[in-house]
Amino acid sequence: MNVIQVKKVRQGAILPVYGTSGAAGADLFACLEEDVSVAPGQTVFVPTGLSMAIPQGCAGLIYARSGLACKRGLAPANKVGVIDSDYRGEIMVALHNHGGESQTVSNGERIAQMVITPVLTPAYAEAEDLDNTQRGTGGFGSTGV
Repeated sequence: MNVIQVKKVRQGAILPVYGTSGAAGADLFACLEEDVSVAPGQTVFVPTGLSMAIPQGCAGLIYARSGLACKRGLAPANKVGVIDSDYRGEIMVALHNHGGESQTVSNGERIAQMVITPVLTPAYAEAEDLDNTQRGTGGFGSTGV
């Protein structure tokens, strides 16, 4: 079992928790002194109260919680947040309200989920030509409906 070192940087912060034994993402919780209202079309940075030491060669990917996104319209503004392995600051979730009504985020509420994943960091080299593939240069929708 791997262990990620987590530091609480705000009083009342809650460590990430997996909802089930088969969950890929660990829930992240809001760490707030008071409720925050998110108006339709607005983005609010919600603190988690945590910083962590993500291992080198990995990244923490911050995804929406499906219930929060589908039922209340609240999801990360950048769709998927990326926490680099060398970042040691507080993890913040930029929640955007995609819905038509204001939503309230409360202290201790599950606001996102984080997946720790390996990351490749290849070098990039300019090339005159690329190898041929069946798809070739076909863009969006080129492989079917």
